[in-house]
Amino acid sequence: MNRFDGAIFDLDGTLIDSNTVWERIDKQVLAQYGVFPKERELHRAAAMTYEEVLQLFIGYGINITLDEMKKRFDTLAEIEYANNITLKSGVKDYLHALKSGNCPIALATASPKRLYEPVLRNNGIYDMFDAFVTTDEVGKSKDYPDIYIEAAKRLGADTDRCIVFEDTLKAITTAARAGIYTVAVYDSCSSADEAAIRQTADRYIVSFEEMCER
Repeated sequence: MNRFDGAIFDLDGTLIDSNTVWERIDKQVLAQYGVFPKERELHRAAAMTYEEVLQLFIGYGINITLDEMKKRFDTLAEIEYANNITLKSGVKDYLHALKSGNCPIALATASPKRLYEPVLRNNGIYDMFDAFVTTDEVGKSKDYPDIYIEAAKRLGADTDRCIVFEDTLKAITTAARAGIYTVAVYDSCSSADEAAIRQTADRYIVSFEEMCER
């Protein structure tokens, strides 16, 4: 890690095992509209952004605004994030290792503060972060590098001196195109893209325990 001046982490599917929770939430909300998608559709939807899920809803013939959809999802998600979601294997040890090496760390997430703060606090790692940035704050999704650029800025580091951890092909591609060293983290909801993810990322890990190996 001596080659990096900052570490930037995605949240869902990267630091925490939350995508199975989103599958359940998607299923619950869609059922309210009489829609019962196949399991493989729920699996892929779990890794989508709110905007992408909205298009999914529209495709099912559901007439709903983005704000209304977010409210429905967030009501269910807040309970899960505050109580039930756990860290992926090796996360806490790796974050401790970064802090011990004086490497500042940032969260770069599409999840709002009302979700990311409770889950990080509940798992005892909130205070390890030096900066927090959301896609809502920068006004652009992870199709654009703005969130990583802003995270690096808040850490006082240049982007080419940062390392980014992500689980989806879209985010990894964006970070890589911005010239940032990328580590892809395995998540079951992105398994269909594994070959492309491996090809795009600088490194691929199944567990953060691999980052702690010497």
